[in-house]
Amino acid sequence: MARAFITGVSGPLLTPDEKAFVREARPWALIVFKRNVADPEQVHRLVNDFRDAVGAKVPVLVDQEGGRVQRLGPPHWRAYPAGESYGHLYDRDPEAGLAAARLGARLIAHDLAEVGIDVDCLPLADVPAVGASPVISDRAYGNSPAKVAAIAQAIADGLMAGGCLPVLKHLPGHGRAAADSHAELPVVTADPDSLDAVDFAAFKALRALPLGMTAHVVFTAFDPELPATTSPTMIARVIRERIGFAGALMSDDLSMGALSGTIAERTRAALAAGCDLALHCNGDLAEMHEVAEAAPELAGEAGRRADAALRSRRAAQSIDITAARNEFARLMARAGVEVEAT
Repeated sequence: MARAFITGVSGPLLTPDEKAFVREARPWALIVFKRNVADPEQVHRLVNDFRDAVGAKVPVLVDQEGGRVQRLGPPHWRAYPAGESYGHLYDRDPEAGLAAARLGARLIAHDLAEVGIDVDCLPLADVPAVGASPVISDRAYGNSPAKVAAIAQAIADGLMAGGCLPVLKHLPGHGRAAADSHAELPVVTADPDSLDAVDFAAFKALRALPLGMTAHVVFTAFDPELPATTSPTMIARVIRERIGFAGALMSDDLSMGALSGTIAERTRAALAAGCDLALHCNGDLAEMHEVAEAAPELAGEAGRRADAALRSRRAAQSIDITAARNEFARLMARAGVEVEAT
């Protein structure tokens, strides 16, 4: 049985020590970063070697948003636009904006499938506020919850049409955070009504998605001390109840600067708070061992939700890739964004 964590690895190929670790620790999934990427053949080999070591076709995740956050990029993969580009097109023509978002995600799913990756940490439902940290900025689809939710749903639909599972992030919202949680702990002091009306609203519309990721953000209106990732109150009262998210919930990366304590303490805290899966990304083998030792077998409600997420995956629908790329380029040109066609 898999253990309740997702792991990164150190480089483009599994080391002998990593193979032994994966075989023994049985992580639920692998997450791929730029340090793991050289070319398509190498990425496919890494994915297959990881699955062989685990002994199962486990999920493989990546952050492939487009714009600033794209782990697989040129020259071997096409560049995709930042999320705000879909929002700009939506403002001119909502139908075209949604079509472009859906098609862009479908093309990303095609790229990922070719190297064996089947989960994309996308879409975002963060609604950025004036004065917030630029960590979200152009990754966001807009400034209104309805617009963000509509575009995010289109992206999720495009990924699913390509056989790729979407991950909704960053629950319950990173848009007001004035600090980058990669480096420090953001604190949001907005009142519950304001959060419900804006930040939580976009996520509530997307609550049926199969997988979600937490935000390392403190919301003082609900828990003045703990970030959502390690707060039982935030996960139970806000993410599960107020927003209604019922899918499998993973933490954001436990090695980020927003969290305190050892990696083992962070792992235990996230899982005790209600995260189903602990996400550890940096590929540090010593830390990977700490996470594995702190993570239990994936069972009970957490196991049920994780299994349900995997069962929601569909076979990829057929697509004429050349025609799809040409149509995507045509749509994005209307937003003043040039993307490579055929």
